[in-house]
Amino acid sequence: MENIIEVKNMAKLFSNQTALKDLSFYVKKGETFGFLGPSGSGKTTTIKILTGQLAQTDGEAHVLGVTVTKLKEPAYRKKIGVLTDNSGLYGRLSVYDNLKLFCDLYDVPYSRIEEVLQMVNLQEAKKKIVSKLSKGMLQRVTLARAFLHRPELLFLDEPTSALDPVNTKHIYRGLESLKAQGTTIFLTTHDMYEAETLCDRVAFLNNGAIQLLGAPSDLRQTFADRTLTIVLTDGQEEVIEKGPNGAETLYKLMSANKVESIFSNEPTLGDIFVEVTGRNLA
Repeated sequence: MENIIEVKNMAKLFSNQTALKDLSFYVKKGETFGFLGPSGSGKTTTIKILTGQLAQTDGEAHVLGVTVTKLKEPAYRKKIGVLTDNSGLYGRLSVYDNLKLFCDLYDVPYSRIEEVLQMVNLQEAKKKIVSKLSKGMLQRVTLARAFLHRPELLFLDEPTSALDPVNTKHIYRGLESLKAQGTTIFLTTHDMYEAETLCDRVAFLNNGAIQLLGAPSDLRQTFADRTLTIVLTDGQEEVIEKGPNGAETLYKLMSANKVESIFSNEPTLGDIFVEVTGRNLA
């Protein structure tokens, strides 16, 4: 499968401070790749380099088959969608007029506006002035603008950080729809549930370096202990080892009709991140 992003030994220094060090990874065409880490770990810096907004200090970075310095060219810029902490919206215009402006910039028909407003659950707010929107609504307008032109590659920096659970679900459905249409998504987040819900593969970023990389299911299996928790009909719990002895115990409990439910003791991505890095995701 074609790699849409390729990074090799990339580093970034600000004065005497190391923001990124020796990053190497790739993102396959059509996948959702999660870049996970706490605030200040280097997630936003990585996106700014991969979108041509910052220059790396060392190493190589290729996006859409070209070096990141070429991404400023209009032909490549139209293939990318970006959501960062800078909204890039015009405060005096309505939501709809903002999106009309970006339709003109990207040669997108105005009919696309209704589609993206539905994806972010903002159909009823299209006439509102952007400067009067709440933080959560502003976040959703910025998201709508980021995938208005159906980009080949979508960069999302903490896309649901200001959203309530209902609107977060709307965004998840919208992103899954974009992925089904062939969009590749590079997602930064410190929300491990979000990563498990959306991502095919994830990288753990800590202090500017990748500590671990893989599919969420593979990582959970790697760090899982070899036990099962059995919840009994009387409310008690019993932990058994996987293997012949545990199987015999489970058989006896099930034969006696004492088993209410069974759980494998797999860790969450958050648990794994803490184990690998010694840091909480905050």
